[in-house]
Amino acid sequence: MQEQATRKTSDETLRDDIRHLGRILGDVIREQEGDEVFNLVENARRTAFRLHRGEAEVGELTALFRDIDPVEATPIIRAFTHFALLANLAEDLHEERLVEEGLDAGEAPRDSSLEATWAKLRDARVPGAEIGSMMESAEVVPVLTAHPTETRRRTVFDVQKHIGASMRARHEVINAPRTARTEAKLEALDLEIRRRIMTLWQTALIRMNRPDIRDEVEVGLRYYQLSLLETVPKLNRDVAAMMRELGGDDVPENPVVRMGSWIGGDHDGNPYVTEDVVRYATDRAAGTILRHYVKQLHSLERELSFSDRLTQVSVDLVELANRGQNDVPNRVDEPYRRAVHGIRGRVAATAISRLGASVVEGDWSCHEPYSSVEEMRADLDVVEASLRRSHDDLIADHRLADIQGATDVFGFHLYSLDLRQNSESHEDILTELFRLSGVAEDYRSLPERRRVEILTRELTSARPLVPRGVELSEVTARELGIMRAAADAVEAYGPEVVPHCIISMCSSVSDLLEPMILLKEVGLISVEDGAPSGTVDVIPLFETIEDLQAGASVLREAWDVPLYRRYVASRGDLQEVMLGYSDSNKDGGYFAANWALYDAETAIAAVAREEGVRLRLFHGRGGTVGRGGGPSYEAILAQPKGAVQGSVRITEQGEIISAKYGHPVTARRNLEALVAATIESTLLDLEDLDDQGRAYDVMSEISELSRDAYAALMHDDPGFIEFFETSTPVGEIGSLNIGSRPSSRKQTTSISDLRAIPWVLAWSQQRSMVPGWFGVGTALNEWVGEDPDGSRLAELRELNESWPFFNSVLSNMAQVMSKSDLHLAKLYADLVSDREVADRIFSRIREEYELTLEMFLKVTGYSTLLEDNPLLARSVDMRFPYLMPLNAIQLEMLRRYRAGDSRDKVRRGIQLTMNGLATALRNSG
Repeated sequence: MQEQATRKTSDETLRDDIRHLGRILGDVIREQEGDEVFNLVENARRTAFRLHRGEAEVGELTALFRDIDPVEATPIIRAFTHFALLANLAEDLHEERLVEEGLDAGEAPRDSSLEATWAKLRDARVPGAEIGSMMESAEVVPVLTAHPTETRRRTVFDVQKHIGASMRARHEVINAPRTARTEAKLEALDLEIRRRIMTLWQTALIRMNRPDIRDEVEVGLRYYQLSLLETVPKLNRDVAAMMRELGGDDVPENPVVRMGSWIGGDHDGNPYVTEDVVRYATDRAAGTILRHYVKQLHSLERELSFSDRLTQVSVDLVELANRGQNDVPNRVDEPYRRAVHGIRGRVAATAISRLGASVVEGDWSCHEPYSSVEEMRADLDVVEASLRRSHDDLIADHRLADIQGATDVFGFHLYSLDLRQNSESHEDILTELFRLSGVAEDYRSLPERRRVEILTRELTSARPLVPRGVELSEVTARELGIMRAAADAVEAYGPEVVPHCIISMCSSVSDLLEPMILLKEVGLISVEDGAPSGTVDVIPLFETIEDLQAGASVLREAWDVPLYRRYVASRGDLQEVMLGYSDSNKDGGYFAANWALYDAETAIAAVAREEGVRLRLFHGRGGTVGRGGGPSYEAILAQPKGAVQGSVRITEQGEIISAKYGHPVTARRNLEALVAATIESTLLDLEDLDDQGRAYDVMSEISELSRDAYAALMHDDPGFIEFFETSTPVGEIGSLNIGSRPSSRKQTTSISDLRAIPWVLAWSQQRSMVPGWFGVGTALNEWVGEDPDGSRLAELRELNESWPFFNSVLSNMAQVMSKSDLHLAKLYADLVSDREVADRIFSRIREEYELTLEMFLKVTGYSTLLEDNPLLARSVDMRFPYLMPLNAIQLEMLRRYRAGDSRDKVRRGIQLTMNGLATALRNSG
């Protein structure tokens, strides 16, 4: 009863928050735009709610905006976009309160929290040796990517942050005992919220120009300032301490969470990534962490005012203090301050020596730069040892421990920048280089066996292929420039700054070996005693369903090449493999892609065990279910047994990054979820399958049926391309200035060449959400068949209850289906001029949706899509009426734009509605 009362109170608070923010927004709109605009917004809102309740027809809403002047439509679009943004903020605060209320009430820790994981490990009595073995190589790495999914501007996030802080303070005032000043405090907070919302209203939602990659680098770096610099070291310390408590003193204290980035290093299909961009990304990252150290050391210096007249200090500390170059007379008896000042001076000198005098303030010329972060850490350890010797553990475990933890994770590089390029580009570059060097006249035309022979021979030779100064094509020169910039970064900041080279569309051994030649050319791989060694992991990315199915065979063949196997051994017998969720989904549909990924992981994990290779999987997940998205905790738990092995890397992108890492509280919660799932997947037995072979056979059969249904529409129907291009705003997405990256890999109308982000974004704007569910209903229905005794349906129900993989596939599908609105999607289908094509294809989509819903309810036993997720169900119910006006206006603007009205206001209206819908749906691709 207590839980229900608490939950009800929290839900009421959420509704109050949304109404409160909505009222302030309404007041700002009335004040800034006048009563006419305010009344139009209110009329649209009331009509949308009547439509949502079934009291109106969709035509009543669209009629409001028929022939509306684009200038008049703009404030309405902005009003509903801002409301969606404020509702998101209120929901995030609500989620924080739910967690806090549960802890205050003494409830059991929630799944995905580390407290829950510790309880599970205790209950399972996991041996200390297993915990220690996992911690030796444990690594959880969120990788922030440069994909163009971030539709909001930095200014908007800053305003959100301030409003969130005011709302948190408001709740504290409301829940505190009433005083004579309570109302005044609330008025002051509401005034601050109103000021921020007014700023928001007068700030353009979308950029006038497309951002370049440097802008994206800066956006990525701001999350370190917002949360990650503070959160990651503390989380690592907590995990290490608890794992030692559970596993014993022999458990290593290695940091588990590290950070990665693709921003500035992902040049697959992005011609804007250049040598200068790589230098910018690595230098700006280094500057960010070095300035952080200087700031934190300055604070530590002020705090450690201990006098050697009052406390004992070690000989090493005295020696360090005497080297500190701090001769202020009143610090003569303060060795800790002098020692820390010296460390700060050396860090500042390090920053200046690598990045220039402008990176930090002050004259640090008398200090010697550190040659490595290990040198800095050794000095910090001297300070720590002296503090602990004098029983000042409480001091040592505070700011000093945070700085030490930061050096372990961030080094002098902050994050690891991945290089990514597709195999076709590597092939083109080597064809040119081999021709110029006389190795092969036409490498591209050679069979695989001959290619591998040439590549392995070149990897045993220390000589470069072409000397500097040789005239190269623009593309080849650019690619080698990127590699050289990476090599320079490694020289400046250490090998962890660029430790990965990812090969997109990898389908053969030669694809895996080709980038090694380029890495050798710039010195990131060297040849000693006829064998290559280096600091960069070469990572195949298996993306299409065919490549996923062949992945284990490609790896086995690569490991059978002695030279490559020795290289893997030199990298600690670790092979990282990246799995692409986006292209496999676009290629074969939702269910087929998910099963192909699971099946590929199972096969890859098996061959790795056989070959004695340690496996680390890198999951290229997007923000949406159609691109492999969904809750990360459940996704990791749903991996095959043996696939996680204590390590996982996972992409984070777009507004997903801001939602997860925009605040220390949410950053801690989301990082905990990743770590908790990784630990549980490694150390606990999560699958409860009576007959694994039978379960796999069932999934394979359903996968084939689903893929056939998907292909019949997406690939085989001659009218599908026309339907997709006309019934969605895919053609207009390229003009939305949300990222530096082109929306297609190359100029083509083929769906296979369209990037997965605009593919999913287009369907979500159109509101059918096809990539997240299409084909599943037909597959389940055909697999169950007549089923006179109900045994087949019972088998699926059992699998849903006992198998995390199948359960997560259905759960994620339900989430995306709940965001579909086929009434609105039908209006988009009406944009297709060929009525026969429009009616045929939309009817097929509608029939499949209804069948998928029917089969989902049968298999799960639920009565609604979101029966197991009441929080999302409430969110969908509350926010969807506010999406309807955005869709209605977008439809009107698309109709005019395609009829030839190319005015800037019409085009801008389309862009604004895309932005608003992406915000309201909380995914943009």
